[in-house]
Amino acid sequence: MERDDEASGPMMEEMYTNGGEETSNRRPIISGEPLDIEAYAALYKGRTKIMRLLFIASHCGGNQTIQLEALRMAYDEIKKGENTQLLKDVVHKINGRLGDKYGMDSAWCETVERRAEQKKGKLENELSSYRTNLIKESIRMGYNDFGDFYYACGLLGDAFKNYVRTRDYCTTAKHIIHMCMNAILVSIEMGQFTHVTSYVNKAEQNPETLDPVVAAKLRCASGLAHLELKKYKLAARKFLEVNPELGNSYNEVIAPQDVATYGGLCALASFDRSELKQKVIDNINFRNFLELVPEVRELINDFYSSRYASCLEYLGSLKANLLLDIHLHDHVDSLYDQIRKKALIQYTLPFVSVDLSRMADAFKTSVSGLERELEALITDNQIQARIDSHNKILYARHADQRNATFQKVLHMGNEFDRDVRGMMLRANLLKHEYHARASRKL
Repeated sequence: MERDDEASGPMMEEMYTNGGEETSNRRPIISGEPLDIEAYAALYKGRTKIMRLLFIASHCGGNQTIQLEALRMAYDEIKKGENTQLLKDVVHKINGRLGDKYGMDSAWCETVERRAEQKKGKLENELSSYRTNLIKESIRMGYNDFGDFYYACGLLGDAFKNYVRTRDYCTTAKHIIHMCMNAILVSIEMGQFTHVTSYVNKAEQNPETLDPVVAAKLRCASGLAHLELKKYKLAARKFLEVNPELGNSYNEVIAPQDVATYGGLCALASFDRSELKQKVIDNINFRNFLELVPEVRELINDFYSSRYASCLEYLGSLKANLLLDIHLHDHVDSLYDQIRKKALIQYTLPFVSVDLSRMADAFKTSVSGLERELEALITDNQIQARIDSHNKILYARHADQRNATFQKVLHMGNEFDRDVRGMMLRANLLKHEYHARASRKL
């Protein structure tokens, strides 16, 4: 492998370790253990806890142990609430595999539904009274109570409508923010991320009234919306801006560990080296989140330090669990593909020639497979190089700086000559009063 003499010194020191030949005796923390469902579920509360457990049960690849454990925990969590339809769905999925204790509890369903009907009637009477008396604050609270009621029952569409109706009765900035936060919560549950973006923007119109926790929640919601739309760079920026004050205050939507994982992977896939250093590695606030997920912290450091073998190993160990994440699962392959491409580009950047056999070892792949990946990058003009398939060597195509400089000087000279001629022509036209004489003829 020949190194380019024009590459910078510090860059070369980092890139010299390309391939995973680590000189430091770092203690590995990679774990290939399956997801600890109980510990994972403990990070969340409310409806998102249930939906995440159900998602794991349906995407665990037929693993009966994980599936039944997730369904059991979801059943227990549902019984703490008022969503009878969700219980029926879970019982159908369990299909008697957990014994009679986790069967259909008709008595509980009847009790909850009867209590819900009574509560609904009471709320309707109260709201009717408030509207008759034209008390704006009471009407706002009435619609808000209806939204809470429908949300608890699992009727998300009705909950959203009632939360939004409070907008006409908001009298302070705090009321508007409260309405926006409720609308955002329900929109995330429904998967309507265009609504999420809209209400985040509305809440951020009064930044002076936002406390740090609410601001952090809005950034998390905005990050999720950008992630869903596959705008990974925008998503990374939002997650990286989340304040540590967030803590566990938004675990009805997202956990601090998710902020680190989503933000870290999106940053790796979309940031260049300088951004990765400045906005991720040197970001003191985000470092607090990364400490909660050591694997993500280490793979980011490995990627920046060009320890690709270790970085890819971390990514491989995390992939199975990331595919069980309700928000990230659709993006894992795309993010991993972009991270790998960036690693390949970064590996080849400072060298005049690269031995494909050594490079294949660094990326844990075959030489033929590596050739196909490099061919795609060369075709897309992401790597300026050519492949010697016989000797298995990649040769960089560096521009002729001397010729490029001469061409640039000639181009600038031609532009200067044209500008001077134009100015001289205009001066002569003015000198001979061409415009005035032409107008008199007309």
